[in-house]
Amino acid sequence: MTDDVPELRASDADRERVAEVLRDALAEGRLDMEEFEERLDATYKARTYGELTPITRDLPVSLSVDLVKGPEQNGSWAARITGGEGSSTWGVAVMSGFERKGRWTAPRRFNSFAFWGGGEIDLREANFADREIVINCVAIMGGLNVIVPPGVEVVVRGIGIMGGFDQREEGVPGDPGAPRVIVTGFAFWGGVGVERKVTRAERQRLREDRRREKLDRKPGRRALDGHGFHRREDDES
Repeated sequence: MTDDVPELRASDADRERVAEVLRDALAEGRLDMEEFEERLDATYKARTYGELTPITRDLPVSLSVDLVKGPEQNGSWAARITGGEGSSTWGVAVMSGFERKGRWTAPRRFNSFAFWGGGEIDLREANFADREIVINCVAIMGGLNVIVPPGVEVVVRGIGIMGGFDQREEGVPGDPGAPRVIVTGFAFWGGVGVERKVTRAERQRLREDRRREKLDRKPGRRALDGHGFHRREDDES
């Protein structure tokens, strides 16, 4: 791992990988319930790789190897930079709307235009034609919204006249090997939004995992027997 990786921002997926390591360690008896809860709490509070890595440092390499590697090394981003021309290169909304979402290949340059309408360019499940892509947005009395997944670097270069470009996601370091998305263009009496969020399915999965963890922490609900298997404490032997 390079020297600057510990300072990079961790994604929700990174925190979930750590949580899964902790669950495995609890099931195998490597951690007791108190240690598990303390480390799990630290996991969900962690913001960088440097804060995540120590949480599993004393666990076997077979459990924590993916946490030491950056996303570029474990291939999660490399598999999504596919090359090619892209499956769609433009979107237009004139007194109407358009969406580009789901599994599609974002081209090196995607041009979008909205006049009295709106459009959404969702990159959360997309592949990328190149390591760096440009989303060109022209919004005239309309709105365009760009959604990127956690870990992607965002650069905003658009110009607004009585309108604007959302710059809240700019400046957040990307994961190693992750794509760079440049949002550029022009907004007149309109706006271009930039959001960073996980997919609905991923959000639901995270919610369910946290709900199960809260249930497991309740006294009398579940405990580990001598073989590392879960059982109810009030079960008869």
